[in-house]
Amino acid sequence: MRYAIIGGTGVYDPGFLQSVQEIEVKTPYGDVRIAAGTYQEKEIAFVSRHGKGHSVAPHKVNYRAIVWSLKSLGVQYAVATNAVGSCNPNFRVGDFVLVDQFIDLTKSRPATFFDGEGTPVVHTDVTNPYCPALRQALLSQGLQMGVPIHRHGCYVCFEGPRYETAAEVRLAAALGGDVLGMTGVPEVVLAREAGICYASVCIVTNMGAGMSETALSHIDVSQVVKERMGYVRRLAVDALVSSALAMCRCGESSAALPGLQEA
Repeated sequence: MRYAIIGGTGVYDPGFLQSVQEIEVKTPYGDVRIAAGTYQEKEIAFVSRHGKGHSVAPHKVNYRAIVWSLKSLGVQYAVATNAVGSCNPNFRVGDFVLVDQFIDLTKSRPATFFDGEGTPVVHTDVTNPYCPALRQALLSQGLQMGVPIHRHGCYVCFEGPRYETAAEVRLAAALGGDVLGMTGVPEVVLAREAGICYASVCIVTNMGAGMSETALSHIDVSQVVKERMGYVRRLAVDALVSSALAMCRCGESSAALPGLQEA
């Protein structure tokens, strides 16, 4: 199974796939339920990051289990969807952003497969953390669809599950951030450690605290994602199966994952 989608807020089901079957993958970090189906005769795995009904908080997501399970299935390319706030006035609600950098402000998450506790210590290069080939395929698809899409952006990851303060939003912007989220890290780092080509389709659902007169609401965030759902699905799956998807070097710095016997 070469392709995967990691669904974020509002993207809880594999409605874009046919002949879907649920499988359970056992990993050293816990079990993961994956929906496997086909799209344009290509096998695609789908996993909901937050579980059914958004039952798993951002800081409680089992990121290592998700990435390990996809690697064990043979996944080479993964597109994640992320609902984000904006700290850049040019990135407006409803826009799509293909982030190419991140800033990690999380506090308590296991962030590596290689922590030296029963594993080797591996120092992974993340100069360019998101796969350039997959990002280009997503950009081409977005331009073809005519959606408002930004080809660059810096994702600032907070711990959650609370939203950011107005001061934190100003800090994120001062650091060079463009969008705000709670789930992008360590997922992107783990994917790079596993040698999976990984990119994120971010949907701007709200302006950051202090940039709008209205209070932030998860209901409002989910509504924006729902309204853009058709575009999200087309962007992700059509880019994954694109014949223009080029080779990249994402796997060069990867190492064998703990407990995984690769074919």
